[in-house]
Amino acid sequence: MFKCHACHSEEFHLDQTSEIFQIEGKFYLVENIPMQVCSRCGEMVFSRETTEQIRAMLHSDTKPVKSIAVDVFNYSSQSKAS
Repeated sequence: MFKCHACHSEEFHLDQTSEIFQIEGKFYLVENIPMQVCSRCGEMVFSRETTEQIRAMLHSDTKPVKSIAVDVFNYSSQSKAS
């Protein structure tokens, strides 16, 4: 049963998200990750099974479905220039 660890609500809805993981200096985007979202405060929760599947996928020889180029900005260097 779902119980939000932030606000203790038991009401949630299912959704999907994308997350970027950094492993040994390399970035990986995982799309369409299932999650539970607290209907009261919006806290996002991944199941242990989902977390383990992501870990196994990123640390195995599984090939990505696609590759993309990503523009990178450095916030700290921008804030000093202002």
